[in-house]
Amino acid sequence: MNLRRRFSVLFLLIAFVIACSSWGFLVHKTTMQLAVYKLPKQMQPFFYKNLDYLVLNAGRPDTRRNTDSTEAPKHFIDLEKFGENAAYKMPFNWDSAQATYSRDSLLLYGYVPYHIIFMKDKLTAAFREGNADSILFYAADIGHYIGDANVPLHTTDNYDGQLTDQKGIHSLWESMIPELQIGSFNLYSEHEATYLSQPAEAIWLAIRRANALLQDMLLKEKQVSLQFTPEKKYRTQMRRGKEVKSYTTDFAKAYAAALGNTINMQLIHTADLIGDFWYTSWVDAGKPDLNIKFTKNEKKEFRNEIDLLKLNQLIENNLLRAKKEAVKAGGE
Repeated sequence: MNLRRRFSVLFLLIAFVIACSSWGFLVHKTTMQLAVYKLPKQMQPFFYKNLDYLVLNAGRPDTRRNTDSTEAPKHFIDLEKFGENAAYKMPFNWDSAQATYSRDSLLLYGYVPYHIIFMKDKLTAAFREGNADSILFYAADIGHYIGDANVPLHTTDNYDGQLTDQKGIHSLWESMIPELQIGSFNLYSEHEATYLSQPAEAIWLAIRRANALLQDMLLKEKQVSLQFTPEKKYRTQMRRGKEVKSYTTDFAKAYAAALGNTINMQLIHTADLIGDFWYTSWVDAGKPDLNIKFTKNEKKEFRNEIDLLKLNQLIENNLLRAKKEAVKAGGE
């Protein structure tokens, strides 16, 4: 990874941690919880009883960037660097991708879809071995990377709008808008965890869907900007003794309105796919008994949450754990 990108990734991570937001601090945690509700009965007790762990560790791969120099390219793929229509031409298999583009290029320009399959294999092995700690570790990690694959700006070299004079759009899209509007999102989908006969194809479909949103999200930022003066569009804050420019709340709301339900739908796609990958890994491991059962009260509690989710009332009943954590941490 070049120095410019290393610096930018580190800067974004620090900003995200300070803001207690980002796809990794709100939406990643939300999708972990929603994915648990999509699992079959044999898996529900184990994952529900460990939901706090999954939510707490949803952002762990991001924090590893501070100490692990190999971590960052696992979160994105700069499709432009791999040629025209790369999302439709790149091989699904890691070895084939290395043979075609070279290992160095993949490490430089990102390889999130391939890393997700690597994590899937790790999760399957953990299920097969019956190692609860490893199951939870890899379930949390793969959920994070699946979330990143569903973010349009994780599929492009223009990862923060820096090539189109839209610097800051990354955190605006995946952080600021969800923080402002998750209360109005529809968090329910009828999807139930489904076995993926071709997991690599499934993650590449997600990459293609996310990348297809890129042009419109950049265009709409330009269009909405015409309605704002620079003073109304941006605000300047002091962070760690430095001035940092970011979008205003009014601009974020106007941009969100222009986007419609795009971010909401990517959140749902993420949760659905996380559930699919967890379930597929369990099936591929032979459907092992996870050796945890609901008590009568726990089963009632779980069913109540499902019922409230169907009514899209988790947040108003203080049952969305990402929001409860934010309150406890003073982030709200």
